[in-house]
Amino acid sequence: MKKILMIGTGGTIASEATANGLAPELTSRQLLSHVPGISAICDVDCLQLLSLDSTNITPVHWLKIARCIEDNYNDYDGFVITHGTDTMAYTASGLSYLVQGSPKPIIMTGAQKPIGFDSTDSKVNLLDAFRVASEDMPGVNIVFNGRVILGTRAQKTHSKSFQAFSSINYPYLGVLRDGVLLPYVKQDASEKPAFYRNLNSQVALLKLVPGAGHEVLDFILERNQAIIIESFGVGGLPEAGGFYESVCRWMEKGRTVVLTTQVQNEGSDLTVYQVGQRLKTTLGVLEAYDMTTESAYAKLTWILAQTSDPMEVKKMFYTPVGRDILWPKERAMAENA
Repeated sequence: MKKILMIGTGGTIASEATANGLAPELTSRQLLSHVPGISAICDVDCLQLLSLDSTNITPVHWLKIARCIEDNYNDYDGFVITHGTDTMAYTASGLSYLVQGSPKPIIMTGAQKPIGFDSTDSKVNLLDAFRVASEDMPGVNIVFNGRVILGTRAQKTHSKSFQAFSSINYPYLGVLRDGVLLPYVKQDASEKPAFYRNLNSQVALLKLVPGAGHEVLDFILERNQAIIIESFGVGGLPEAGGFYESVCRWMEKGRTVVLTTQVQNEGSDLTVYQVGQRLKTTLGVLEAYDMTTESAYAKLTWILAQTSDPMEVKKMFYTPVGRDILWPKERAMAENA
């Protein structure tokens, strides 16, 4: 029987009602007591690392979770991390860069309703998470509502319903039916994982709205080393508003600028329109393609902790990690998987 470490970080799954709304109160050991069937799947040890609403989770906490996995890696066959849903996709992406190539499963799960509620998805999600953690499903994945989602591809797409997460521009790795895992895609793994211990959170996100000017961009890049701009459609910047000149000026100062799209599916393509093409061909702005915003953000925090050289940043950003970015040939293969 596999030996799994359960790492508690708080979230809705561990919450109880208080006078000021739901707040994480339960420990990982208490959560486990609600689902006795897990003992038939694997042996479990519990570790309560954090007790936070996931709104309060930051890259500092990603590092703490990754270090916990590293410290315990040799003693367990897999890991289950309970986490709030609101920023779970960010944490899953962050862990995908901090713990690369893990041959052991690192499974994140949570719930839309607390485990003590009569109508809750907590118990099924926990059971499923331990089932997957006991199988040959390497790397960082989210298990939620009967689906296994690659850590770099998950995004929360429903705020209340049990089907909280979707896999963006990539197939589900598997599904669970009647307690049985049906695997579709197996994530890449190395013989041993590579652990990283540093992040640089001087990365910001700007969502464009019609009529926006460059002043917000200037304000952000005075205080950060990189910015992700969520543009419209396949990507580009308005010709009015001084954006092009502002981006040019800040890139000359060594800042990193990444263009992505506000559209959830199919990704960006800056070569399509004039408003995007010159950003890429003239300025060398980076493009997120089919990456999620969560993954692009987490990847930049990982990259900038290692280098500030623009050419190295570009090389690392476009080098796939955990299948976070697909080039055309790889994208076609994934769609046909």
